[in-house]
Amino acid sequence: MTSAGRSYILDQWWLITMPGTAIFVVSLAFNLLGDGLREVLDPKSDT
Repeated sequence: MTSAGRSYILDQWWLITMPGTAIFVVSLAFNLLGDGLREVLDPKSDT
């Protein structure tokens, strides 16, 4: 979707912004989930 919206970015900015934002939010959510699981499940944790 983002590559298809490249030619329209100046006229219709939302065609590339919304899918890009969705990709960013999903990757951030997985990153935070992984960090949280590592802290909870790591047996060698000092805390």
